[in-house]
Amino acid sequence: MQHLLAKPITPLNWNDIPILLTLAREGSMRKTSVRMGVDTSTISRRVAAAEASLQARLFIRGPSGYRPTDAGRAFLAAAAGIEDNIHSLVSVTQTESDAISGAIRITSVDALLNDWLIPRLPTLQKAFPQLQVTAIADNHALSFMRSEADLALRVARPQQDAAILMRRVGTIGMAVYGARAFSRTPRAQWGDLPWLTFNDDLSDAAEMQWLRRHVPSAKSPFRCSAMSSLIKACEAGLGLALLPCVAVSSKKLVRLSDGPALQRELWLLRHRDAANIRRFKEVADWLVGQIDADHARLSGKF
Repeated sequence: MQHLLAKPITPLNWNDIPILLTLAREGSMRKTSVRMGVDTSTISRRVAAAEASLQARLFIRGPSGYRPTDAGRAFLAAAAGIEDNIHSLVSVTQTESDAISGAIRITSVDALLNDWLIPRLPTLQKAFPQLQVTAIADNHALSFMRSEADLALRVARPQQDAAILMRRVGTIGMAVYGARAFSRTPRAQWGDLPWLTFNDDLSDAAEMQWLRRHVPSAKSPFRCSAMSSLIKACEAGLGLALLPCVAVSSKKLVRLSDGPALQRELWLLRHRDAANIRRFKEVADWLVGQIDADHARLSGKF
């Protein structure tokens, strides 16, 4: 009879799902607090309440922060699906869906965003003055399902995510650049020069694969995670780098390869559920038009 007298389990509070998912992504109470806008004591209480409701330990705190248990991973996978469905529902039912106004978030790699797209935004603003554009420079894929971005320009075709509509819209030409002090170095001696590269978390990037193939003996005295930083390091004379031609405008740099050494596909991505929202469609069409008009420069032909 003891089980009949046990204290009833409090149902899971669905408002705790975003907190739990954010803690799993950030791995830190402090970072989760900043992201969610609530204090850490509240987060701690909500985690404890969720674990009590589910009768399972969701997280273990270790030296590297909070990490999910096996039960936590199973719960978080299902919770992420719920969160995705809610964001999708909100996206397709927005009341301003037929208006060319409101917020739109565009993400791309930093060099393409800063050196090519942003200088063209006044044209978009003139055409649609009611738009509120947020530009997000990020070398990693953002989630359309979690509403982290509305449109993306990427230099690699996504390998998964059925929720994405993708379209190849152009090519990005990349060439070998260096300071003028390196300009007379023959190609056969490139392996003797320092090369500037990405961090290990971007070791699979096409630029890194090209370097391993063509200059296998290359030594790297400088690494970073942003193309803009790579360009600055190249301008400072730290070494050679494979850079997108469209992002190189400094007279401090000279192109050492005869032409584009690497061509990368440029893809425009958006969420399927947003395909018929007019402001997203109009901005996507505008982006395609800008890319077509600037094809020669983007592909590195000059």
